[in-house]
Amino acid sequence: MPSNLNPLGALPFRFRRQRVLIVGCGDVGQRVAGQLPSRLKLLALTSSAGRVPALRAQGITPLLGNLDQPATLRRLAGLATRVVHLAPPPGDNPDWRCDPRTLALLRALRLRGLPQSLVYGSTSGVYGDCGGERVSETRPLNPHTPRSQRRVHAEAHLRLFGRASGTPVHILRIPGIYAPDREGGTPRGRLLKGTPVLRREDDVYTSHIHADDLARACLAALWRGKPQRVTHACDDTELLMGDYFDLAADLYQLPRPPRLARDSAKEQLPLMLLSFMSESRRLDNWRLKNELRMVLRYPTVAQGLV
Repeated sequence: MPSNLNPLGALPFRFRRQRVLIVGCGDVGQRVAGQLPSRLKLLALTSSAGRVPALRAQGITPLLGNLDQPATLRRLAGLATRVVHLAPPPGDNPDWRCDPRTLALLRALRLRGLPQSLVYGSTSGVYGDCGGERVSETRPLNPHTPRSQRRVHAEAHLRLFGRASGTPVHILRIPGIYAPDREGGTPRGRLLKGTPVLRREDDVYTSHIHADDLARACLAALWRGKPQRVTHACDDTELLMGDYFDLAADLYQLPRPPRLARDSAKEQLPLMLLSFMSESRRLDNWRLKNELRMVLRYPTVAQGLV
């Protein structure tokens, strides 16, 4: 007989099995879902009723709700045993330094039955420009853009939530994501447009991760991640941005992109692209390979492009 001292023993099986909630179920979120075993219950928050049939076809139970409308999130309370939070902050919030979406999610999760673990997908942009130095997870944060400042705000509140509630929260700081089957997941589009890159003396180091490996990192952190810790989700490559695009051009048998001095780039390239070209860092991924004990497949960046 179920015991009153063990509430889970008194619940039907469908409530006793692990329930994973994916918040922000885009490309990476769907890859996370695709790598989870069928014995788990998969849930995904979506603000679009039009996505419901597609999510159900993937074996995911869709939950209609909007992170920009906190009242619609109350049903999330006590629903999931583990949460993967991949939703980006809004870009049009009046307070450009804050992430109200993460705050709304945490308020809903606090209402009842806290999750056993939570993983958040942040960005390596929280470090700002590091002058090409090698960066560990303990480096002080120095965000240079509103986009990365909002991520710092989200990280701080997630860590506070973890310490206050006892829920293990693990933060993955993510660089550029690539995959041939991901929209915009290869440099081919930029190469076809002939978008310039910086000349070598002005160039910056960038880090990358394959979308499938990022999904595996999310799952490893969800079950193996140490509480209130940060891990770099990146591969072993160390390439200057221009060298990365030269390599891709050679693989696609396309012309290599033209090179520009930084001063000229400011006049010819959009601000968003310039922001990526103004930060240089090489992420250390020791924790990803050792603390999470992952067997990453990363053959080479070249094999991931084709």
